[in-house]
Amino acid sequence: MPPVSPFLRTAAAYAWRLLVVGAAVYAVFAVLGRFHEIGVALFLGLVVTALLSRPTRRLARVVPRSLAVAVSLVTSVLLVLGVLALVGEAVAGESTTLVREFREGLASIERWLARPPFRLDPKALSDIQSRIGDYLSSHRSTLLNTAVSGAGHVVQVLTVLALAVFSSVFFLHGGERQWTWFRAQLPGPARERVDVAGRAAWRTFTGYTHGIVIVAATNAVLVGVALYFLGVPLAVPLALLEFFAAFIPLVGSPVALAIAAVVALAAKGPVIAGVVVALIVVIGQIEGHLLHPLVMSRAVRLHPLVVAVSVIAGAIAAGVVGAVVAVPLVSVAWSVRSALRAHAAAGPGED
Repeated sequence: MPPVSPFLRTAAAYAWRLLVVGAAVYAVFAVLGRFHEIGVALFLGLVVTALLSRPTRRLARVVPRSLAVAVSLVTSVLLVLGVLALVGEAVAGESTTLVREFREGLASIERWLARPPFRLDPKALSDIQSRIGDYLSSHRSTLLNTAVSGAGHVVQVLTVLALAVFSSVFFLHGGERQWTWFRAQLPGPARERVDVAGRAAWRTFTGYTHGIVIVAATNAVLVGVALYFLGVPLAVPLALLEFFAAFIPLVGSPVALAIAAVVALAAKGPVIAGVVVALIVVIGQIEGHLLHPLVMSRAVRLHPLVVAVSVIAGAIAAGVVGAVVAVPLVSVAWSVRSALRAHAAAGPGED
């Protein structure tokens, strides 16, 4: 029997290890898929903890820790409810004007498409509108069932939010004690490496959370101010949409601005819509060349291609939730790898 070449032997050794790793990753995602609500709730609890840990520590210097946690959480909840109330009031106040502007805007779009260079038959647009009306009439029961099932999804969302707040209370109040207890359950030789990996992961996750919130808030302010001065209706809700969309790097912000461009097209015409489209380029440049390098360079040391692939892979695996959590998870994994390599190079007890 001829000897096996070293290349084939090395490839086989890596192949079975990759198969084991792939099976482990598949098992983890399978478990998370069965209990994805719990996973999302714990992730949100960690996000809240990362955002409130610093103000809670400062407040705990003058008041008891329990009171500091309660004040931080209650203040944050009131702030979120205040923003949502502001958005609801803006939508309610502009609803009548918005309907009128949309009707006038759709008529102007039809006239614009009927002129050169498009020369679209006006009957085609009327036919599309009639088909939409017929579809809604014929599928009324289906839409009603969808709305009823949507109410069930609302209950699930509220349950996830309640679990996230509940878990964040314990993370804020005794996170360090919980981590110390967890390390004490591990075998002695593994405790130091696990501690190094865990603290590196938490530093990266906290830095990413702070950075993405700053980037999202900056984008939302820029979009809101621009839409307000352009006279686009629903400027505040669209700015809030931009804030949440910015949590999906590279993809979320252009999608939110595209929705704003559609609103501007229907309400203000193609010129204002073109200006909003130009905002996509401007804000993309500000985010990519100013905000991310200045705010998130320490937390996220990933190539833009890795970020893009991570977002797409997360979206394919778990939809919008996967797209949101993909980049922080990859960043945490990379920081853990770097910290463990540095720890191994320094030697035990020398870091």
